[in-house]
Amino acid sequence: MATNKIGLNDKKVVALVDQLNDLLANYQVHYQKLRGCHWNVRGNDFFTLHVKFEELYNNAQLTIDELAERVLTLGKSPYSTFKSYTEVAKIKEIETEGMAPAKMVDAILEDYKTLIDLEREIIENASENANDEGTADMITGFMKFQEKTSWMLRAYNGNK
Repeated sequence: MATNKIGLNDKKVVALVDQLNDLLANYQVHYQKLRGCHWNVRGNDFFTLHVKFEELYNNAQLTIDELAERVLTLGKSPYSTFKSYTEVAKIKEIETEGMAPAKMVDAILEDYKTLIDLEREIIENASENANDEGTADMITGFMKFQEKTSWMLRAYNGNK
């Protein structure tokens, strides 16, 4: 790796880049789950959730691109195959066809919990070990969006 082009210590950034690639894999599976929810939502919640799932997968797509570009900035190649994504990701695929809308929302909430947990670990590693405030700041932005969206989705489903 050649991270020294932006002034970071190569050895300290290696583990961080691996964490970013793992997060990228989780986002890719999450993205596809959101697409499935968007395509397969049915019932009285259709108009509300169809639009919301599209908003969320569009946000995930932008996040995926930022993650991949940060991995490249730090000197490594991002994962780019579904085989890699599904082997590494903690988030698992689900079948959304026939799934109740409330269950779809619950599945997305579970994904956000996983993503937030991974992001907190990355922020800690980026700040405390790698002195990489650029990565920490980027990940903090992702996490803030997910925390707020989680609150909204819980409220939508009648959860606190």
